[in-house]
Amino acid sequence: MDAEHLDLLREALPYIRRFKGKTFVVKLGGQVTESPSTMLSLAEEIALCHQVGFRLVIVHGGGKQLTELAEKLGVQQKIVNGRRITDSDTLEIAKMVFAGKINTDILSVLRRLGVPTVGLSGLDGNIVRARRREIQRIIDRETGREEVIDFGHVGDIVEIDTRLLQLLLQHEYVPVISSLGADDEGNVYNINADTIAAEIAVHLRAEKLILLTNVDGLYQDVNDPDTKISSLTLSEAEQLMQSHHVAAGMIPKLAAIVSLLERGVHSAHIINGSRRNALLQEIFTAGGAGTMIVRE
Repeated sequence: MDAEHLDLLREALPYIRRFKGKTFVVKLGGQVTESPSTMLSLAEEIALCHQVGFRLVIVHGGGKQLTELAEKLGVQQKIVNGRRITDSDTLEIAKMVFAGKINTDILSVLRRLGVPTVGLSGLDGNIVRARRREIQRIIDRETGREEVIDFGHVGDIVEIDTRLLQLLLQHEYVPVISSLGADDEGNVYNINADTIAAEIAVHLRAEKLILLTNVDGLYQDVNDPDTKISSLTLSEAEQLMQSHHVAAGMIPKLAAIVSLLERGVHSAHIINGSRRNALLQEIFTAGGAGTMIVRE
């Protein structure tokens, strides 16, 4: 091993000491999980974090794969302000894609690397108790018009039960959770994965929430890569969310981040999960790889 690599190990050591035994909630976006080579590279980074003693919870959605399968099956999709309207046919596809294919694919690659994992959805152990989202009046950011929207089988979180997750973490398992939840009558709902990840992070009193997306972070101007924001505070994140400079798909992420920081999680991170070593760079170096949001 050359001197440069040894220096990298030295730089990582304080972070290993600081975060050993701490809980990180890592949310994987659909773009990250669709590529086998990208998923394997990311799984190696997750495996390393597990080996040095971090307690990891993985949450995933799979909106891109859901959209692709829906198109193949002829099920029309509508997304308003970054939120998917989920009719009955779309819900059935979500069950197949989220709790089926994507969850199993993630488990498979982590198992290959020796990481003990358990595949779950929000229904298992009553992790995510939800209710159907009420009909809402919203301003469509693309058209500027007010619309009355019925989101269908989309759920809002009522309660998070972490007992099963705590049990698994105590025995050094890595839970992998798909973004479905249910109400007390057993009705299943499609729930935004960023929101689930944020709520689980709050209730586990996690050190960090890390959102792996297909972008390098947040930008002052989404069309100018030189305007990437390395770090910002809670109040700055709220201002950015109200501006028209952030992409619609980032609105749910920012809303989830603002909420969790207000309730005790130390920091949240948005990084490009498709970039090799981005997760390690964000955790183990001072400069990081994406955007870090802290309370103040």
